[in-house]
Amino acid sequence: MTGSGLYSSAFEHDSCGIGFVANIKSNKSHQIVSDALTILENMEHRGACGCENNTGDGAGITIQMPHEFFFDECINQGIHLPAFGKYGTGVIFFPKDVPLREECRAIFNRAAEKLGLEVLHYRKVPVNPTGIGASALSVEPEIEQVFIGCPDHICNKEDFERKLFVLRNHASHTINNSVKKDEIGFYIASLSYNIIIYKGQLTSSQLRHYYPDLNDKRLVSAFGLVHSRFATNTFPSWKLAQPFRYIAHNGEINTLQGNLNWLRTSEKGFTSPYFNREEMDMLLPVVTSEQSDSACLDNMIELLTLTGRSLPHVMMMLIPEAWDENEMMNPLKKAFYEFHACFQEPWDGPASISFTNGKIIGATLDRNGLRPSRYCITTDDRVILASETGVLPVDPSMIKEKGRLQPGKMFVVDLEQGKIISDEELKETICSQKPYNEWLNKYKIRLEDLPEPRVMFTHLEHDSILKYQKAFGYSIEDIDKIIAPMALDGKEPIGSMGTDVPLAILSDQPQHFSNYFKQLFAQVTNPPIDPIRERLVMSLSTFAGSNGNLLAEEPLACHTVA
Repeated sequence: MTGSGLYSSAFEHDSCGIGFVANIKSNKSHQIVSDALTILENMEHRGACGCENNTGDGAGITIQMPHEFFFDECINQGIHLPAFGKYGTGVIFFPKDVPLREECRAIFNRAAEKLGLEVLHYRKVPVNPTGIGASALSVEPEIEQVFIGCPDHICNKEDFERKLFVLRNHASHTINNSVKKDEIGFYIASLSYNIIIYKGQLTSSQLRHYYPDLNDKRLVSAFGLVHSRFATNTFPSWKLAQPFRYIAHNGEINTLQGNLNWLRTSEKGFTSPYFNREEMDMLLPVVTSEQSDSACLDNMIELLTLTGRSLPHVMMMLIPEAWDENEMMNPLKKAFYEFHACFQEPWDGPASISFTNGKIIGATLDRNGLRPSRYCITTDDRVILASETGVLPVDPSMIKEKGRLQPGKMFVVDLEQGKIISDEELKETICSQKPYNEWLNKYKIRLEDLPEPRVMFTHLEHDSILKYQKAFGYSIEDIDKIIAPMALDGKEPIGSMGTDVPLAILSDQPQHFSNYFKQLFAQVTNPPIDPIRERLVMSLSTFAGSNGNLLAEEPLACHTVA
């Protein structure tokens, strides 16, 4: 939906239900997919619907690439797919309008050709729209799967994944900037050799029936990651349904505007050995407009992961633990967080996030623990994690372990190694990869180590003070209620959020320059946070200096004043 009236896509937030089921030993089965859909259906109360109870805010599932299923389906259509890993599959939401759809397809094909990739086949995804609400159907896209061959000279699967990333971004930017927009638009839900996403503007109970593929016994996976969307202060849409390419997110990002501003200021300096200059130009901008906060976070995670960091490493960077005031924290881990804080501010807010790249699946909680996540591990090597317990019936005698995700902690299932990696083990490995403490001691400039500034203060006469106060718009209230308490008691004054003072821009009286700016408050109710009484999870520290190149782990990245 384009901006109109008081609506702005900047206010897109989600508050939802998430969950996954995974086989620790990476044994693939259709039962895992079915169980994931059961979890989704049992979290219907965490999703939302509009004025029509059969039009949902969004629901979806991420699974591993079902090679056998796609191989058979393509054979039936006269296409012979290569081996697993030698092709990528994308899920594309095309416009219903045929001329628009074919224009989008032609641009996508040319983008693939430009990157030396061969489009092998398009498969129309079977759908069953019975029972879907009129609002959702009015903007229902034409859903197709595209199969793209891996060039012979690319031997590494991760390099192929990066090529698909460039293709998706380049094609999306080109189409959205050049093709006439309609209500449906063009969107690539996923494009990967490793995972695939089925999602839409559906309720939790509609997903299984809308996509007949999901009921096919040949569709197997070692995990299923699901999401039921409850969109706050926003409009539902097919493309904003989750999961996204890497995450399913329950919560909101309160610092989004600041995060995006910092990202845009540093984009032009991005360089990476994994992408040449031309590819980097095709990728940018990383985050586009008209997205939710969760979609923006997913874009950021994808970029940082595909430029060389591991997925858990990226999650630690963007959603860090409370480390600043924690004197009990392992010095190695504290150095990791301090180093990354020099150039990457947290994407902050209440959040329970499940994440996967097809090889690992896990979850993390924000440092305040303001969203729930509970898990259980069974004797038949399954892990079930969700926003609440009881979403998948399990015989109590089969439960080996159960618990809840704690604030700032991470829970990871490594499907390649066939084991659960504890938060402690995972973070010790990541924090030991580079000598972060050594880099901080060598390059970080600490204020307490700097000499006292040699500044001469000129005494002002009373008349001069009054003249300056008038010139800079100070009022008697500012002096008596704000400045005096700060000077006398060293405390920040307490005031009411409610105020009947006219907005500065509408006032007939002269206004101080700062009165034209207002703090942006969170769009949903959160507990108040106090940086003094809750200093364990809050910090007012800031860093002054260049952000450097966000895509590389360089010692000079921490050359800042703090």
